[in-house]
Amino acid sequence: MGQERNREYPERLVEMLYQVMKVANVISITAVQGVSAQPSNSHVRSGIFIIGTLSWAGKPAWNVARWQLVRAREPCQLSTLGPVRRVREPLMSVFHRILANNLLANITNFTAWFAITFWVFLETGSVFATGMIAGIFLTFTGLLGIWLGALVDHHGKIAVMAGSSLVSLIFFSLSLVLMQMVPDQAFINPYGVWLWALVLMVMGGVIAGNIRGIALPTVVTLLIPEDERDKANGLVGMVSGVGFLVTSAVSGFLVAWGGMKLTLIVCVVATLLALIDIRTIRFTEPAPVENGETAGKDTLPTGRKVDLRGTIRVVAGVPGLIALILFSMFNNFLGGIFMALLDAYGLSLVSVEVWGLTFAILSSAFILGGMAVTKFGLGRNPVRTLLLVNVVVWAGASVFAIQPSFALLVAGCFLWMALGPVAEAAEQTTLQKVVPVERQGRVFGFAQSMEQAASPLTAFLIGPLTQFVVIPFMTDGAGAQTIGGWFGTGPDRGIALVFTVAGLVGVLVAVLALRSRPYRLLSARYLHADTPSDV
Repeated sequence: MGQERNREYPERLVEMLYQVMKVANVISITAVQGVSAQPSNSHVRSGIFIIGTLSWAGKPAWNVARWQLVRAREPCQLSTLGPVRRVREPLMSVFHRILANNLLANITNFTAWFAITFWVFLETGSVFATGMIAGIFLTFTGLLGIWLGALVDHHGKIAVMAGSSLVSLIFFSLSLVLMQMVPDQAFINPYGVWLWALVLMVMGGVIAGNIRGIALPTVVTLLIPEDERDKANGLVGMVSGVGFLVTSAVSGFLVAWGGMKLTLIVCVVATLLALIDIRTIRFTEPAPVENGETAGKDTLPTGRKVDLRGTIRVVAGVPGLIALILFSMFNNFLGGIFMALLDAYGLSLVSVEVWGLTFAILSSAFILGGMAVTKFGLGRNPVRTLLLVNVVVWAGASVFAIQPSFALLVAGCFLWMALGPVAEAAEQTTLQKVVPVERQGRVFGFAQSMEQAASPLTAFLIGPLTQFVVIPFMTDGAGAQTIGGWFGTGPDRGIALVFTVAGLVGVLVAVLALRSRPYRLLSARYLHADTPSDV
């Protein structure tokens, strides 16, 4: 009887979320009809618009999730080879439960991040402070990736996810206590000790959730057969898109309604629920052995060291894998340009209200991209898919700002977001096959550290370069005189020129990668590796 209840849990969960989306859709339609005679009530109309967007984007997403659950009725074995016991639940059902739990945890953590950024700016009016918050996240993500990956390899996947929620719960609770004890005036000073103590504690809770992003791909390796992993990774991307969509809308409303205190209360409750839920999930993982470094293909290491040298040795042992990680790192380097300048360019074309709603709508592209991978997969060679996707993305990035058009900007951002989950799924699917399962946590963590290290560097470099070199060049300098007649002049066209050049560089690098020897070697490795354990 208990087994049947466990088996039915994900069906009930997804069905409940699906019904919530349907109710939100009915509410939004009814509310829009009710406020249609009040065009001046912009805040109400904006809120209803976001609710309608959530229901529109969520309905197909949860339809796909329901379809996947139908396929998960029959019990199956772990996808890794070796003598393991039959699990208590159908493995796809276990995967969906873990995925739903990660959705709740990610929405909670990123709502805390977005909210503290909004709230700090509203309290202090300091762009410096908000920039430092982003820098804290990116810096610690880069520094801790390998260490978190070692934790994933050395412990059970459910255990590290539960530990992540526990650490987040502690940090969010301490943040709430601090806000209750310290007067509100103490948080107005952008250089004040209490403000940054609060920021560090909130961001500590957010960063603790990073280990889930490393553990989840290893769970895919353990639970999903190799020929279905690309679609499972697409489902992960789709759920991430749902989380981004919800976070984009919820964080602003929480800050508007109750400030950071209400946000932290919600985060504490949601994190506690995620912690309780993850502890109820069970699946049989390959048993640890005493000598982790010589473990067989169905074992996990028990050593407790990070072992950076061994991780680099594994990465270097797969032909072309270092080149793939460096390629992704370079992509993040270029992507940091858009992260640093996109808001400024968008706000040069439309108001802040329109820009915020635009991003709430555009985030549904993440969902659509993940759904496409879930439905169609990545093809025979995900390495090739990854590079071709980058050619298309960077080609779009090179033209969306070629004229000061909001429609072009929206189209370019939609393309970027829709293909992002495809590229992410392609990279994860490749690593899951060519890297031994007992090393995947550290390799994913190593890749995360390398790739994330590029974004802060770009953010620090591109702002001053654009402000002091490119913008004058396109305002009254040689650029304005040479191409200003058709490209346009002024600060916004300076930013646009940076986007265009970055896009062209991205296309060139992706095309060269397609013709490179490391690409051919890694493709051959992927296509001819029967299991990841033969690395």
